[in-house]
Amino acid sequence: MEELKEAHLIAGRGIAGDRYYLGTGTYSPKPDVRDVTLIEMEVLEALAQGEPKVPAFKATLAPEDHRRNLTTRGVPLNHLVGKRFRVGETVLRAARMNFPCRYIEELLGIPGLYQGLLNRSGLNCAIEVGGVIRPGDPILPIED
Repeated sequence: MEELKEAHLIAGRGIAGDRYYLGTGTYSPKPDVRDVTLIEMEVLEALAQGEPKVPAFKATLAPEDHRRNLTTRGVPLNHLVGKRFRVGETVLRAARMNFPCRYIEELLGIPGLYQGLLNRSGLNCAIEVGGVIRPGDPILPIED
């Protein structure tokens, strides 16, 4: 995982060069909408502070650790499910909230991370209009 100065999103495929774009992601063989995934920075901060949801659990996850494509701030992602929105030159459609998997616990060696991410593991989106996105691009809702 690496931070990019810009990413090229391809409609119906994903982010050029991403493991799911290439078909090599852990869940690539399982059909689902995951052209691009988002997660809230506020979730990462809550995990670092400790959550009453999982007693005594704390975890520090940097944006390059969480295995989602985009890290957002100030946007409650669950409010976007079923909606379309712009990011940079692109138009995304929020399909569903992401489900955490036990694989991330194994990969990062953080027991309890699965439980800590339940119901806030990110947002799976389809790319309807491709284009370039860059850090700092706002997320703008599209009225249907």
